[in-house]
Amino acid sequence: MVRAAIGLGSNLGDRSRHVGDAVAALADTGSLVRVSSLYETAPIGGPKQNAYLNAVVVVDTDLLPRQLLERCLEIEREHGRERRERWGPRTLDLDVLLYGTETADDADLKVPHPRMTERRFVLEPLLEVWPDAALPNGTLLTDFSAGVADQKVRKVESVVPDRRTSLALLLVVALGALAIWWIGDWLL
Repeated sequence: MVRAAIGLGSNLGDRSRHVGDAVAALADTGSLVRVSSLYETAPIGGPKQNAYLNAVVVVDTDLLPRQLLERCLEIEREHGRERRERWGPRTLDLDVLLYGTETADDADLKVPHPRMTERRFVLEPLLEVWPDAALPNGTLLTDFSAGVADQKVRKVESVVPDRRTSLALLLVVALGALAIWWIGDWLL
């Protein structure tokens, strides 16, 4: 298993739902370790567009970097992601930020993410959930925090409810499905 960090962002539609759904979908990449809070940020570059909600998920995975990227792209497509213009608005954007101590420098996969140390909306949620995260050369990501301190981000909320709320919701859904099955069977 390798510890990986994935950045999530959305600025179209129900942003928090897109990010929350992506977190749930990322559970099939391995074991979810931590999920950051949501952070609202202004877009960087590209056309005029709405503010983003950003978060970071840390997973322990046995997927190879390319497989992890492919799963991220699949999740984006499932949420209506269309790549029309660089840095344009999007329903969902997933980026592989870190993959253990490995590096990749392909046209479509660069790990560590080449601009993450320049973006507070990546560093702050990443350090929230992985305080001792480091680049493959051993440089701690906290070393870059001062350089992005002037960038505005606003912590908004938790991406996922606490475990008790999630279990209670799962129980309600399961009981509802059982009741529907029983009523359907009784009517036939």
